[in-house]
Amino acid sequence: MKILGRTREWLRYDVPQTWVRRESRSVYRGQKQIWFLLRLVGRDCDVCLRKSEHPEFDAWRWNEYWVPLESVIEFKREVYGRALQELARYLSSSRARKEQAQRASRAASPIAR
Repeated sequence: MKILGRTREWLRYDVPQTWVRRESRSVYRGQKQIWFLLRLVGRDCDVCLRKSEHPEFDAWRWNEYWVPLESVIEFKREVYGRALQELARYLSSSRARKEQAQRASRAASPIAR
């Protein structure tokens, strides 16, 4: 992997109470994340999610950069939107930058606060 860019600051979201496990002993409220834009410099078959005893993910897939926010769980949409907008400046193709400008000109905040 090659790091192309990262978000400048932590992006945070809160998990709604209905999603917090009642049997959990910890007080889990959400996450703060730094997002990275990466370029795969190897092959798809080089990706291995089983490098730790308890992997966080069990599958992966390629996706369009501008993932429709409607496909993201509601309480994470604002973070996804902010991360995609911020990291788009690192995209190399003029088409991707043009799409970013079009989205920014018509985009409202994905979640009203």
